[in-house]
Amino acid sequence: MTAMFSNTASIQLSELCFAIVFFHVSEFVLAISIHGMTNVTLTSLLISKNYIIAMICSLLEYLVEVTLFPALKEHWWINGIGLAMVVIGEIIRKMAMLTAGRAFTHLIKIRHEEHHKLVTHGIYGVVRHPVIAWQFFAQRIPYEEHYLRQFFGAKYEEYAQRVPSGIPFVK
Repeated sequence: MTAMFSNTASIQLSELCFAIVFFHVSEFVLAISIHGMTNVTLTSLLISKNYIIAMICSLLEYLVEVTLFPALKEHWWINGIGLAMVVIGEIIRKMAMLTAGRAFTHLIKIRHEEHHKLVTHGIYGVVRHPVIAWQFFAQRIPYEEHYLRQFFGAKYEEYAQRVPSGIPFVK
């Protein structure tokens, strides 16, 4: 039980909690600053039933690891690599949100709106979908690109040929 509260394990759990809170609060604040308070709802926090289940599973995994394999939590460099990946992912996601501006939404638009613009500069000049996690993309990207092709036609086709999706095995 003391391993669960060792210095390294406590730091790791604190970093996880901070990262989760930072992600959701910053998503909500950016959504409000981009779309305005009246156009943002609590769904912009991106918390769903599946997400809550995933978070519970990650905490259970942590408890099992720290209880059964406490020495694993003492390898600070593993935590450092994970933390660096979280920070890099957040930077990429926030760059994507700021670059896309009003074109960035948490829900896929299925109707073209007057203010929609095809964003192909900044991070989107390097990768078409810079903010989606892999398992999620295999389903989301084809769905999202179907509507992008409908909205922007040949302009999007040319863009898709020039810029990779950024997701391994997803065209």
